[in-house]
Amino acid sequence: MNKKKGFALATSVTLLSSAFLAACSGGEEDTTSTDTGTGSEGSADEAQVLNLLDSSDIPSLNPTLATDAVSFNVLNNVNEGLYRMDKDDNPTPGIAESHEVSEDGKTYTFKLREGATWSNGEPVTANDFEYAWKEVLNPDNASQYAYVMSIIEGAEAYNTGEGERDAVGVKALDEQTLEVKLTAPADYFLGLTSFGVFMPKLESFDTEQGENFGTSAETTLYNGPFKLESWEREQGWKMVKNDDYWDAEAVKLDEINVKVVKEVSTGVNLYENGDVDRTGLTSELVAQYQDNEDFSTVVEPTLFYLQFNTAVEALDNQNIRNAIDAAYDKAAISETLLANGSIPANYLVPKDFVTGPDGADFREANGDIGGYDVDRAKELWEKGLEEIGQDSVEIELLNYDSESAKQIGEFIKGELEKNLPGITLTIKQQPFNNKLDLENKGEFELTFAGWGPDYQDPMTFVDLFVTDGPYNRGKWSNEEFDKLIESAKASTDAEQRWADLQAAEKIVLEENAISPVYQRGSARLTKPYVKGIVEHAFGADYSYKWAFIEGKEQ
Repeated sequence: MNKKKGFALATSVTLLSSAFLAACSGGEEDTTSTDTGTGSEGSADEAQVLNLLDSSDIPSLNPTLATDAVSFNVLNNVNEGLYRMDKDDNPTPGIAESHEVSEDGKTYTFKLREGATWSNGEPVTANDFEYAWKEVLNPDNASQYAYVMSIIEGAEAYNTGEGERDAVGVKALDEQTLEVKLTAPADYFLGLTSFGVFMPKLESFDTEQGENFGTSAETTLYNGPFKLESWEREQGWKMVKNDDYWDAEAVKLDEINVKVVKEVSTGVNLYENGDVDRTGLTSELVAQYQDNEDFSTVVEPTLFYLQFNTAVEALDNQNIRNAIDAAYDKAAISETLLANGSIPANYLVPKDFVTGPDGADFREANGDIGGYDVDRAKELWEKGLEEIGQDSVEIELLNYDSESAKQIGEFIKGELEKNLPGITLTIKQQPFNNKLDLENKGEFELTFAGWGPDYQDPMTFVDLFVTDGPYNRGKWSNEEFDKLIESAKASTDAEQRWADLQAAEKIVLEENAISPVYQRGSARLTKPYVKGIVEHAFGADYSYKWAFIEGKEQ
């Protein structure tokens, strides 16, 4: 909830949409309801229709290829994995009705429920999971999220072309039994099975659709609470209740309409007119609505940052990266430009996201690393220019095309050009899908990006920057860092693993592989009759399975 979920996208939660890479690579989004429990069911005579906004179209509904928060959010509601996350972010049975874990914590045996079916009437079987997971790992598919399965025995070897498909530790023992073998115990694994990448796929349907799978409502198959009835590119999509879902009795909404709207002002007008039930707010609207009973804010474990492309000579210089990080006021961005509950970040792993073996928040030990310091920035900048033999540098910032992202980009441009003599920053704003494509190809110099957690562990943030990692788009590399991540992934000593992850985070920040900007908050308006939407801290952003409408005037 990519889903991070992740883990990102553009502005800062303007439309209560979800558009960052996801839980995934992040997006900016936000939408909390007034109730996150399962609650009552709503009146029988009330129309169970929820109207929402998103600032981006869906890039892909193919679990093999999805990488962003928008896709993972939809996948979480139209499909279902072995488990799904409940209102308290605890794994609750999904397609699997139960599971057993071996004494050494490395073998999971899932028992699938009978009666779970696909929207074409075919039963959901253990083979659908084995096939789907191995398709993510199949090197021919070049799935950017294959790395998240590296905890599975044989997964990395197969994905890198050094092992066989049959050697991957995922096996359908029979139609209702799936065995998964891990390389090391992982407390977060059960929750990870709810994430979009781990969704099942019916092999015959996938083969029939080929490259078209997940590109339209008709070429996608559903086994979750809802199914897509329509999907118009760059316009929006409609989800309707899936009557064939095994737990259909728990689903109260009949219809969810999502409209793609990039301008916050347009979203607010739609909200005021009663056309949509939730919308995000930019800073200038917070003051206007903060005393409104529909208003709320929340701080999420999603990080926005600048990523440097080290293929660019100037940005391969650590002093220049350090100078850029210290040269702009992060507090002004979060507290003045956004004013939506976001907080300035001088860290990689968010605050209040995960605690260690000692019960302390990850941030308590590492604290802030770096930060706004103009004098230090100027000194580092001069050293960097001297080292690369230049007296000026021109850099292009790749940015989202939302209005909040534009404001942030212009602010950073002004700060850098004021505080770093000789720098010229130009800004290239792009629609979400175009921006992702340019980042994937490495066709950027500096990019404003975001990441939301895929599962509740620091690794979901820290291992983004391993050498040649799929989301290490800036191609930064540090041998000591790589060794720490390798050690943490193999460790069975919880305290040593935690220490390795904290040491690894320090290296990322001391060398400024990225320049953290803010931990996302969101200010939004939600109609009081919207109940039961579950907002997740990791993985997909939202679950609508338990949502309903109650008390809406007809």
